[in-house]
Amino acid sequence: MKSYREVISLNVPQRMDFVNITPKVAAAVQKSGVKEGLVLVNSMHITSSVFINDDESGLHQDYKKWLEHLAPFDASPQRYLHNRTGEDNGDAHHKRQIMGREVVVAITEGKLDFGTWEQIFYGEFDGRRQKRVLIKIIGE
Repeated sequence: MKSYREVISLNVPQRMDFVNITPKVAAAVQKSGVKEGLVLVNSMHITSSVFINDDESGLHQDYKKWLEHLAPFDASPQRYLHNRTGEDNGDAHHKRQIMGREVVVAITEGKLDFGTWEQIFYGEFDGRRQKRVLIKIIGE
């Protein structure tokens, strides 16, 4: 069985945004030489996410609005006790928990085996600094 590891870096200038990383994951699959297997893609930070959905701007705006409703940004320590540590990102931890840490996608005939419209996204909830995403591929 083959194993391949790659780390991609992202620096999202907004506090919250979504980046389609499907082309980078597909390129890693090609580099790996794996024809049949699995790819794990996970955020290596506790205030960001990796998820699968449609690459449609209205949906992304809906996500932002919904997440802000569920866990609004508030830098004060009154809403989020986490902010009493000197941080201002208590909301980002909650948003990441909702959107998830990672995805696993099948590799078939050397390509990502997606359903219709599926794409892989990096979700940033406490941006403005460099963060990493792990791509781990295993198979034959």
